[in-house]
Amino acid sequence: RLDLIRPTAGEIRRIGEMYIRHVEPDAAGVIARLKKSGIVPVIVSGGFRQAILPLAERLGISRVEAVNLFFDDAGNYRDFGKNDPTARARGKNAAIMSLKNEYKTDDVVMVGDGASDLETTPDVRLFVGFGRYAAREKVKAGAGKFITRLAELPAAIAGGSDLKIVD
Repeated sequence: RLDLIRPTAGEIRRIGEMYIRHVEPDAAGVIARLKKSGIVPVIVSGGFRQAILPLAERLGISRVEAVNLFFDDAGNYRDFGKNDPTARARGKNAAIMSLKNEYKTDDVVMVGDGASDLETTPDVRLFVGFGRYAAREKVKAGAGKFITRLAELPAAIAGGSDLKIVD
């Protein structure tokens, strides 16, 4: 699909700006609270790393697992990271397994709103469905917990976990 769309670096930058403008209102406060309690927030996404990084930086999230895009010197699309885990089916699962190994923990909570997020359920301690913008019935039914505001997340994950993955 990317070969058809061929996004420019400028277009990806504008998507990143849109992410910041439309960020979940509670996100920065919740992320700060989680970090203060010793939790490591990580974004695992099938989206484009260059679009996500400005939002992650704004939220104080230093780790992003996403799809890299490559551009030429003029900012024209050249290719994408075909070996990036989240660029393929069940890639979020692979990214989680890699993070679990790196952080030496099995105590991972995934927060997400889509089917690929729900697929991570076997690889995490808890899958928290998020339905503020799109309350998908399959996600709601399959989630261990379901929230509609990020401010609800700390209570939903009570019980201790040292690695949180947010999509």
